[in-house]
Amino acid sequence: MKAIRRFTVRTVLPEQLQPLHELALNLRWSWHPETRELFRSVDPGVWEAVGEDPVRLLGEVPAARLAALATDRRFLRRLGDLTDDLHDYLSGPRWYQSYEPLGGRPAAIAYFSPEYGIAAALPQYSGGLGILAGDHLKAASDLGVPLIGVGLFYRHGYFRQSLSRDGWQQERYPVLDPDELAVALLREPDGSACRVELTLPNGRTLAAQIWRAQVGRVPLLLLDSDLEANAATERDVTDRLYGGGSEHRLLQEMLLGIGGVRAVRAFCRLTGHPDPEVFHTNEGHAGFLGIERIRELVASATGPDFSSALEAVRAGTLFTTHTPVPAGIDRFDRDLVGRHFSGDAALRGVPVDQVLALGVENWPGGDPKLFNMAAMGLRLAQRANGVSTLHGEVSRAMFGALWPGFDAAEVPITSITNGVHAPTWIDPAVVRLGASEIGADRAEAAMSVGTAERWSGVEQIGDAEIWAIRRELRAQLVDEARRRLRAAWRQRGAGHAELGWTDAVLDPDVLTIGFARRVPSYKRLTLMLRDQDRLRGLLLHPTRPVQIVVAGKAHPADDGGKRLIQQLVAFADDPAVRHRIVFLPDYDMAMAKHLYPGCDVWLNNPLRPLEACGTSGMKAALNGCLNLSVLDGWWDEWYDGRNGWAIPTADGSGFDEDQRDDIEAAALYDLIEHQVAGTYYDRGGDNLPHRWIAMVRHTLITLGPKVLAGRMVREYVERLYTPAALAQRGLAGDGARQLAQWKARVRSAWPSVRVEHVDAAAEAAELGSAVALRVQVALGGLDPVDVEVQAVSGSVDESDLIRDAQTQTLKPVGGPDLAGCQRYEGTLELGRTGPFGYTVRVLPNHPLLASAAELGLVVLPAESAGMDAGVLR
Repeated sequence: MKAIRRFTVRTVLPEQLQPLHELALNLRWSWHPETRELFRSVDPGVWEAVGEDPVRLLGEVPAARLAALATDRRFLRRLGDLTDDLHDYLSGPRWYQSYEPLGGRPAAIAYFSPEYGIAAALPQYSGGLGILAGDHLKAASDLGVPLIGVGLFYRHGYFRQSLSRDGWQQERYPVLDPDELAVALLREPDGSACRVELTLPNGRTLAAQIWRAQVGRVPLLLLDSDLEANAATERDVTDRLYGGGSEHRLLQEMLLGIGGVRAVRAFCRLTGHPDPEVFHTNEGHAGFLGIERIRELVASATGPDFSSALEAVRAGTLFTTHTPVPAGIDRFDRDLVGRHFSGDAALRGVPVDQVLALGVENWPGGDPKLFNMAAMGLRLAQRANGVSTLHGEVSRAMFGALWPGFDAAEVPITSITNGVHAPTWIDPAVVRLGASEIGADRAEAAMSVGTAERWSGVEQIGDAEIWAIRRELRAQLVDEARRRLRAAWRQRGAGHAELGWTDAVLDPDVLTIGFARRVPSYKRLTLMLRDQDRLRGLLLHPTRPVQIVVAGKAHPADDGGKRLIQQLVAFADDPAVRHRIVFLPDYDMAMAKHLYPGCDVWLNNPLRPLEACGTSGMKAALNGCLNLSVLDGWWDEWYDGRNGWAIPTADGSGFDEDQRDDIEAAALYDLIEHQVAGTYYDRGGDNLPHRWIAMVRHTLITLGPKVLAGRMVREYVERLYTPAALAQRGLAGDGARQLAQWKARVRSAWPSVRVEHVDAAAEAAELGSAVALRVQVALGGLDPVDVEVQAVSGSVDESDLIRDAQTQTLKPVGGPDLAGCQRYEGTLELGRTGPFGYTVRVLPNHPLLASAAELGLVVLPAESAGMDAGVLR
């Protein structure tokens, strides 16, 4: 018989134990080992049974045990010390409080993401995007950065994964009870739940309450539409992550963006938190936040017009793209979006045609019937970035159509390589090893500060100690894999009598390779199966065997991904190899914390360059695991030949998909057999693999400082958040209106701007000589200060296209003549030999532009279709 209503009965804690509530409701416990150990000591059995979740622990621990703890002086001392430690962490100065840039640091930053992976106990994530967002918040907390996180509260989370008897993925969507989670409702002064509302077409309303999760120092606001005040369709908007049809997803993204801004305003009003100066949208899902901020400005008593408000919003907005392929971008039917921003659903002061123009695909090959969320995100943000150096290059090429006339290298999308939160992902045994050898304070500082000097202490750790820890972590993974495998087979219908073989699955002394991630086709879960006989040979090698632990979820609607899982499971079910390869269902953060430390090698074999970053390998590296990966994402920039292995790729060679997979799979097998296994099993007289251990030590010393989320967040603060805040302040008063009017004037005049004549004089085209340039430019009614005239030069290829271009600003000489032409002059130094070329170009110029390409306007000489004028050979 099914209950018609569900609620949680909370335990009443004795007064002496009340601080446990405070510790449980701040998610810092998820990365603070001492606090986790305190909760474990409350009742180890219950702690394990509730999945190491403090809130559920306090709800289920027997009253008698609580009464005993209330008189346990040793426990109470630990509780008091850890409560004081939390207070010091929340209030004491950290890195950000000593950060003093010119113009001042941002008062606050609002960070929007559709998912957050904070802890397994708060399942509001599906994969890498959410885990990255969670690590971003945690690192910001550790550094003292005043971030406000904004997301949605999904009543069913993503999904729980199991397998059918024949290995087909099955999904379950358990209901999440907020009373069992580390969240609390944001409330008005009268005690009522704080709500935000969105007006929808046909008189409908979408209301949401706001759950607050506290991630160390960072508040995370999660909007929840599961309210009786909503109609059924609106109530289900936040039912599950990445579910539903097109309109369902549109409503989710409107609630995240528009509702999220309103939630931030309510939170700041109720708590006194400073209003954000910078808004950071993590992928395009939250792009509508810019529309809402425009509405706020236009609707104010002395509000600017739309164009001025747009400039003010752009200045303080950052857009981070995580997708390397157009297919990964959310795109909606233009008419669907139009209905939700017109009529009775229109936002005051925000015309629907202006909204639609922000998302239009008005470039060659684009579909004008679709609304592109990434295009809107880029048009609403003055600053944008990819998440690795290679991904920045891919993004500039993918979105270059938004800046026509500019080479891909000049598209204003920079890159900040992702990082991972070390205290979350480093196994406690590794932390203890570091603390014992280089000191607890230094080990803790290395995980958060991340300077190379602090990580250099790893050199002091001996080979025997490193190898003992690696063996301990591998044994832990073997035990966990056996437990999970037995549970998975029970779910598949097997009886206890059938599962005796699981006691011998995996071996703590065998080279262990891990592969765990989402299962879209481009990540190639089954590349390892291309030659199954070759794989069996590796797994069953008599002296150098390999074992593989695999995990991953396919999107519920992705039958292709599910078939890949089924193929892998079918191979792993074979009695001949099932002790050497396992697939573990229901991959989540709890499983990941065993996988990353316990594997010797982390495998990643995507189709290059389709991995934007790929942070799982970073987490493995922090635990002394070596990477075996295609040169994609972060590995492309930080692989050095001593921290792992690079899988050769056949991209760009003209092979079809099958040929490419065959070639790369063969390369993978060769690497594992001849280099990876060879190094692992090459033992000295003390039975230690010294070459392997040297690679582990080198990985920790060189990658440790680089892969940290602390390094990543500092880069965001210094390179993007602070400039965005300064730009926002620069448009205060009448600045936004003036900038909007200037842009309108420039755009209007631009068709009349021309390079009329280029005159070059050179004594000889010899190394060390110079070319004097004189350029006549018709300004089309603009002032000389409105433009910048540049000489662009460099080596040229056979088509006279400039490579490795360098720019030099030419200076105006005199004033415009009667025809409105201005003369510019400059000198090009011939500093290289070989084919050399130059051209000139005219760009808009204004001190408040973030880049010369911001307006997407450029004028080249009439004879130059590209940058190919003036070739010197």
